[in-house]
Amino acid sequence: MERHLRAARLATFTYFVLNGFLMGMWIVHIPTIEQRVGIGHATLGWLLLLLGAGAFGGMQAVGPLADRFGARTVVPLSAALCSATVALPGLTGNVWTLGAALLALGVSNGCLDVSMNAHAVQVEHAYRRPVMSAFHATFSIGGVFAALVGAGTLGWGWSPATTLSAVAALGLAVSLLAAPLLLASERPPAPDPAAPAATGRRRTPRHIWMLAVLALMIMLCEGVANDWSTLHLRRVLDAPPATAALAYGAFATAMTVGRLLADRFAARYGPTAILRYGASVAALGLAAAALSDWIPLALAGWAVFGAGLSGCVPQLFSAAGHADQDAAGANVSRVAGLGYLGMLAGPAVIGPLTRFVPLDVTFFLPVAFCVVAACSAGIVRPRPHVPGRVELETVG
Repeated sequence: MERHLRAARLATFTYFVLNGFLMGMWIVHIPTIEQRVGIGHATLGWLLLLLGAGAFGGMQAVGPLADRFGARTVVPLSAALCSATVALPGLTGNVWTLGAALLALGVSNGCLDVSMNAHAVQVEHAYRRPVMSAFHATFSIGGVFAALVGAGTLGWGWSPATTLSAVAALGLAVSLLAAPLLLASERPPAPDPAAPAATGRRRTPRHIWMLAVLALMIMLCEGVANDWSTLHLRRVLDAPPATAALAYGAFATAMTVGRLLADRFAARYGPTAILRYGASVAALGLAAAALSDWIPLALAGWAVFGAGLSGCVPQLFSAAGHADQDAAGANVSRVAGLGYLGMLAGPAVIGPLTRFVPLDVTFFLPVAFCVVAACSAGIVRPRPHVPGRVELETVG
């Protein structure tokens, strides 16, 4: 493998870790910032919607920009912007400035999310084998680094302004240092003079919207685990707080390990098998957790749920990016955007349902989504090669 390609893969890992680290540093400082600004949980919830809205808008805006100017240009700029804006919440003093800061952070995070995934698709195409899942695993590793660093700085008594400003400076340096290692954009083939000129705005194919809907379902399942796994053990099974916290830990650990391994399985068996059997395993794991009244089995169920889901979203992103080389950024932005809405919808959907049925019963909605994803797995099968479209070779 050529040295520049290995360097580009390392740089992509760096940006994924950086994104996870930046967002993780904001998350660990939420309680401190909430207390300093003097707002309640309800107000914070509304402000977090601004973060989500900004991220969705940034995702939709940056996709076409990545296609036009190349991920090598857009990724470092997005990373630098995300690094700079992560300092803003720590500098705010009232609800209005915090809202503006979260909106800016959301936009920049959305830009970085889509642009780095677009470049990951480019790297995967150059490798001619699956590498996408490992990139997503390193995002989680960045979050672990943030938890460790944030715990240390909070223990030392550092203010959010000091810590997040230092993180911003570090992120800016990393953004600039990794930029030269990224791959240059591949030039599209010269247009056929005899072909009619394309006019108007390029329409997103129905195939991409189908991938986006599946991403919404799968990432809603991830959101359910993020927001409700610990509460499930605490409220339904009456587990001690320390034991209940292990539910999310089991899910997150299994998902990270699964993503580190998923590329090997995708190379051997293909992306369709990863989505079909991964979603099926996830459905069985969550069903077991919901039905169990034994804490160890419930913990195992949440772990199996994370392992099953681990490779699903990367296959959807990869399929969207490889569907059309010339519109990879725009296609990834559609899938990532709807997927992100699904992640946000987890608490919004499950919470109201608990007014009518017990919490463990509501989990059969994400179980049903996993079943739908398993039945629709053929959507990620590499499509026949046509001009302007890239297909991913399956090794093995």
